[in-house]
Amino acid sequence: MDKVIDKQRVADSFSKAAVTYDSVAELQRDIGEALITYLPSRSIEVMADLGCGTGYFTPRLKAEYAEAGLINMDLAFGMLSYARNQRWADDTHWICADAEVLPLRDSSIDLIFSSLAIQWCENLPKLFSEVERVLKPGGRFVVATLGPQTLHELRSAWQKADSYTHVNRFISREGILSALPQALRCQRFDEELRVLQYPRLKQLTDELKRLGAHNMNAGQQVGLTGRERISRFRDAYEAQRTTEGYLPATYQVFYAVFEKSFQE
Repeated sequence: MDKVIDKQRVADSFSKAAVTYDSVAELQRDIGEALITYLPSRSIEVMADLGCGTGYFTPRLKAEYAEAGLINMDLAFGMLSYARNQRWADDTHWICADAEVLPLRDSSIDLIFSSLAIQWCENLPKLFSEVERVLKPGGRFVVATLGPQTLHELRSAWQKADSYTHVNRFISREGILSALPQALRCQRFDEELRVLQYPRLKQLTDELKRLGAHNMNAGQQVGLTGRERISRFRDAYEAQRTTEGYLPATYQVFYAVFEKSFQE
């Protein structure tokens, strides 16, 4: 199977973006705050933030479950270091780890919180298999991720400019649900579209760079993009400007709760 996502690029990109991420991550914070409302009202001993990024949600998770231990995990060492330095908390551990190979014991976690991280995973069945393995029976995986309509305006504009892949591809609801192992059952799955508005195209492209969330697909164009292609891209995006005078950027957001079934 060909690689779809270059994980080393993901790790390097987000590591470099650690110090600028929070300054432009309003949407990411809003989505994470919405995901907080999906957390279960129950006693939690050990929880994990999978793809913790800058550690923004460490205080929120500790406030929700004051007595619980927290394991913050991220693929990007730069993000993890920033989180540990800026948002240190008692009874919290930081681990640089790949979500598809979790360095955790079987049936050791009550709750996994993951906001806008699993879209960077290459093998969803492997991810979900690992989540199922480390969750305790009855444990929950509470997750927000992006769907395939995300940044469709950007994708459409580039398609009019050349034939290369410039925008990350994200997995559909059906693709996510079909990747679940038998013991990990979907309890809830919601969807929303969030449309951001930009006066200028450069604001959007600069924001994506500062987030570290630019194109991570393997097999993308290498080298500089020619002026003619850039011009075609800009013209195609400008053609999507709204009657109010803004350039739209759509994010398709999935919110889901998965529960590990109890052993009979």
